[in-house]
Amino acid sequence: MTKRALITGITGQDGSYLADLLLEKGYKVYGLRRRTSVPILENIRHIENEIEFIEGDIQDLSSLIRAVKQSDPDEVYNLAAQSFVGTSWTQPILTGHATALSVTNMLEAVRIMKPDARFYQASSSEMFGKVVETPQRETTPFYPRSPYGVAKVYGHWMTVNYRESYNMFGSSGILFNHESPRRGVEFVTRKITDAVARIKLGLQSELRLGNLEAMRDWGYAKDYVECMWLMLQQDKPDDYVIATGEVHSVREFCEIAFKYVDLDYRDYVVTDPAFFRAAEVDLLQGDPTKAINQLGWTPQKTSFVKLVQLMVESDLKKAEITRSEIYSLRK
Repeated sequence: MTKRALITGITGQDGSYLADLLLEKGYKVYGLRRRTSVPILENIRHIENEIEFIEGDIQDLSSLIRAVKQSDPDEVYNLAAQSFVGTSWTQPILTGHATALSVTNMLEAVRIMKPDARFYQASSSEMFGKVVETPQRETTPFYPRSPYGVAKVYGHWMTVNYRESYNMFGSSGILFNHESPRRGVEFVTRKITDAVARIKLGLQSELRLGNLEAMRDWGYAKDYVECMWLMLQQDKPDDYVIATGEVHSVREFCEIAFKYVDLDYRDYVVTDPAFFRAAEVDLLQGDPTKAINQLGWTPQKTSFVKLVQLMVESDLKKAEITRSEIYSLRK
């Protein structure tokens, strides 16, 4: 019997890789898509015809109830959110609705329409914020340092509450930073690799960044979505830290990215106070021991250096297309 899965946030980085994985495993995949005048499908263009889209919004409970009814899912992956930390300071109320209360909406829709469905909540390492211990594990207390982190804590604990109150199968993945060529260009990693490609091809002259000393545990998003699926295949629901266990600085990310195209980052990177966070998170490092032991997951299938190189290569191809289009217009 074919399994059915409903993914919110399917057009984003994680949603698109998860859709790839589930389709490979023979699932019938449904994707919740918010109506926009111009559909954003870049990340899933290659599988667009294999997904059944359902129009809905994570802030609208009635549409979520209809989506669950229509998809009748065995598994629900709740990935949709306002997910950019920087924006959470300029739009904290929107972040509260889209990243926190939306989780309750999704849980309620599942509880009402398909209470036996297995539910995955996308939690975040940003919940640890001003860390009280390193590395961070499932038992580490949360100390969020942004409206985004606060909202994610709400969604995380609401999933635990529904699990304990209604005996629902709800698991949360506390994913540390995970990147890929499909990451939005506003995120620092894609901002770097996009700039590297554009600088190399003469389309940009400098890259302005905030705190170069911030340390993060970076992994490959394509590797991480496998854990989401594994969590929902267990006998009992639980929460798991997903990370590599290694940390690298933003400066190191820049150094590797620029070096890949034979450039020295020091010639192009400018530290700009405008890009510093209102409340800085200096170090995030996860301990994936539980996921390794209980899920049988292997971290670092893709090394940090290889991840950076993959992203630069992808952005070089995109920048070359942009440069060709500019030259064509000039002719």
